[in-house]
Amino acid sequence: MSKIGIFMADGCEEIEGLTVVDIVRRAKMDIVTISITGKKEVTGSHDVTFLADALAGEVDYDALDGIVLPGGMPGTLHLGDDETVNTVIRKFAAAGKLVCAICAAPSVLGAAGILNGRRATCHPGFEEKLTGAETSEDSVVCDANVITSRGMGTAIPFALEIVRYFSDEETVEQIKKGLVYGQ
Repeated sequence: MSKIGIFMADGCEEIEGLTVVDIVRRAKMDIVTISITGKKEVTGSHDVTFLADALAGEVDYDALDGIVLPGGMPGTLHLGDDETVNTVIRKFAAAGKLVCAICAAPSVLGAAGILNGRRATCHPGFEEKLTGAETSEDSVVCDANVITSRGMGTAIPFALEIVRYFSDEETVEQIKKGLVYGQ
């Protein structure tokens, strides 16, 4: 079974992060929420506080098959400034493991050099931060082992693409039906 990690920073967009967690778990896949704050308590950009499963220093990243970066401000800035986040996303990209980012967070991938020669999307206004990428206005862009998405309103299709990457269309359709998504 695939195991995914999702980095959480204070100031993250709660819906972007927690929607991914919810949908991945509905697919019966394992996802661990990883706090980079130094404590398990994370407060999102809209003052919603939640508990992460683990602190960044406690995670065995070699056991993960993919990593996700939610957007939001100033959460994206915190992710971009974090040494562990940058090390993990570069290592995963180089190894062909899944690397995902939504909203402003694809800018972290751009700064890390992960988007060179790839198609990617992001929150409107962040396109210039997708260094080396061919930018798109599509809701979700999948380019090999990199998935990017535009923002809170695209969190469900973003999460479904993550599930599709590790699963199959039947599983995605079952989840969509349960969510009453697109019906």
